[in-house]
Amino acid sequence: MYEFNLILLLLQQMCVYLVIAYLLSKTPLFIPLMQVTVRLPHKLLCYLIFSIFCIMGTYFGLHIQDSIANTRAIGAVLGGLLGGPLVGMLVGLTGGLHRYSLGGMTASSCMISTVVEGLLGGLVHRMLIKRGRIDRLLNPFTVAGVTLVAEILQMGIILLVARPFQEALHLVKSIAAPMIVTNSIGAAMFMRILLDRRAMFEKYTSAFSARALKIAACTEGFLRQGFNQENSMRVAQVIYQELDIGAVAITDREKLLAFIGLGDDHHLPGTAISSQHSRRAIDNNEVVYADGNEVPYQCSLHRGCKLGSTLVIPLRGENQTVIGTIKLYEAKNRLFSSINRTFGEGIASLLSAQILAGQYERQQQLLTQSEIKLLHAQVNPHFLFNALNTLVAVIRRDSEHAGQLVQSLSTFFRKNLKRPEEEVTLADEIEHVDAYLQIEKARFHDRLQIHFDLPDVLLAVRLPAFSLQPIVENAIKHGTSHLLGKGVITLRAEQYNDKLYLSVEDNAGLYRMTPGGSGLGMNLVDKRIRIRYGDEYGIDVEFQPNEFTRIILCLPLMGREPC
Repeated sequence: MYEFNLILLLLQQMCVYLVIAYLLSKTPLFIPLMQVTVRLPHKLLCYLIFSIFCIMGTYFGLHIQDSIANTRAIGAVLGGLLGGPLVGMLVGLTGGLHRYSLGGMTASSCMISTVVEGLLGGLVHRMLIKRGRIDRLLNPFTVAGVTLVAEILQMGIILLVARPFQEALHLVKSIAAPMIVTNSIGAAMFMRILLDRRAMFEKYTSAFSARALKIAACTEGFLRQGFNQENSMRVAQVIYQELDIGAVAITDREKLLAFIGLGDDHHLPGTAISSQHSRRAIDNNEVVYADGNEVPYQCSLHRGCKLGSTLVIPLRGENQTVIGTIKLYEAKNRLFSSINRTFGEGIASLLSAQILAGQYERQQQLLTQSEIKLLHAQVNPHFLFNALNTLVAVIRRDSEHAGQLVQSLSTFFRKNLKRPEEEVTLADEIEHVDAYLQIEKARFHDRLQIHFDLPDVLLAVRLPAFSLQPIVENAIKHGTSHLLGKGVITLRAEQYNDKLYLSVEDNAGLYRMTPGGSGLGMNLVDKRIRIRYGDEYGIDVEFQPNEFTRIILCLPLMGREPC
């Protein structure tokens, strides 16, 4: 009954001990303790914190006979498990010397046993690290088992060292079970606190949303312009300024595109990838975190590099294939790491989306340009054949008019072959269309009339090149050319709010809706407008059978200030 009461009293004291541990886990001091510690600054912090807990375990103990039933072993064992043999021994020595200073029959034996407990935790640390079983090292059941063995050893040391023996034996009988149970449970719960804090730290970052949004806003459009060295350097600069880390790098599959931060004297953009961590991330399409603790990190370029850890996240393109990586680094002497895996993966997803969007846009542009060239190849031979036949007929009766037609033909083909692929002014587009119409008027004689209703103020507005000619050609080819009487083509330009409306109208009214659309030319023009400006723009058709067909182009008003 006495032992059971002592267990309850020690568990009560241990609860206070663990509450303090829980509260401290909310501070940055515990961040290095959430992983196996191998760096010197982290070892020093590990020694300091667990030495304090080791001493606290003595102060929270219960005085039994001429000794103290305590939870000191929790600090010593955990110091060794997380910091290694040297840290464990030093924590045990510090806690042991403190216990020795308090005196009593078991002062010497408790000092020795506390050092042994720290060493035991350190030896288990070394054994599991060599076997690559870090997961076992951070397992609460492993911690409980090691602490149980440590407490059994302590009882044995008390029996061997403490004198008189009979009193030592009576003491061990009284405190053995309570201390073994309490310290084993307490150590396991302490590790559970660390693991819970670690899981929360990995999953959430207080500034994640704000930083991610800011980085997204600042880097928007950079990589859409191309995944190259110049744009990557601009992105790396933004990320480096926003994150409190040692360095930022961006690579493609073969070489380093950008690097900024510590080590920029030997991590040079344009050089081939040499890091095994980067190669692993690229080849296996996986996130690689070499924290310098659980996974060793050493710069592959310079032994004296100040970088001590890296998080490598793949950048993924179409079909989730790896097209490069973003790498976040931390310095060796940095006590509290700012690298967060969840945050890093969020940034990588953002950049991957930019790259993919840029590739898609360029593919669309190339496709559209190819379609336009196809349209040119289809239209020009047919038109040239008709134009030459018309020219032959005109030469016979009116040489001056024939000269004007040659000039119009020259203007038309010059515009077709040499005009830019992107945007032109409405005046330039009308010049192209007018050259085409002059030849068609000569072909149809008095059966074709052309009317322009184009306000001068709108002639400077810009629009995609080669937008009107296919529409005008359709109006003649599928409209007025089938009339027995006079055909009339009217071109208008009007402004409503911030939009430009261009209409091409014929008086034939022969337009027919077909399942395949409205013909190659009109479909291409509509597709180009929608890709470039969005679905609120494009082509609409109004028609009244046997009366008129009106093709309306809706475009944004660009190239001048709205009226």
